[in-house]
Amino acid sequence: MKPRVEIRYCTLCRWLLRSAWLAQEILSSFADEVGEVALIPGEKGQFQIYVDGQLIWCRVIDQGFPEAKEIKQRLRDKIAPERDLGHVDR
Repeated sequence: MKPRVEIRYCTLCRWLLRSAWLAQEILSSFADEVGEVALIPGEKGQFQIYVDGQLIWCRVIDQGFPEAKEIKQRLRDKIAPERDLGHVDR
């Protein structure tokens, strides 16, 4: 079974577009490795990304929002560590 990615975002903060953009980036880069990307409306101020229930990004802990490059690297490290991400790894 392929991994499930969850992006939990604050609706009050209007972070849906940011979440949808990251979902698109993930699906574009990991079309064969990821089973689904779910956008989940969350609590006030929340912006977190999980892979199969394991937190890989938290806006509070990581002090801000991720760049697509950073999320792709963290996701790759979890689901396909041997994979080369090309220009993203440079």
